Amino acid sequence: MIITANELKTKGISLLKKALEKDIEIGISERGKTKYIAMSLERYNELREAELSDAINQAKEDYKNGNVVRMTVEEHIAELEKCLK
Repeated sequence: MIITANELKTKGISLLKKALEKDIEIGISERGKTKYIAMSLERYNELREAELSDAINQAKEDYKNGNVVRMTVEEHIAELEKCLK
């Protein structure tokens, strides 16, 4: 479902509540183009958990395959400082 930014301005949170009863994600359009997505906090947390789980699995795979760099805290800080320049 897609709602317009103008509808959201005039009808507010009640419009989102009603729309989210029908769909898990709502597109919000501005000038005819969908620019934002609204979802329940529960859905957001599900997606965030999946994203974090995927990152953990990727890190485990990298470690298993030896795709890691070992360095001291001081060396790591020095590398980070290089990135900031």
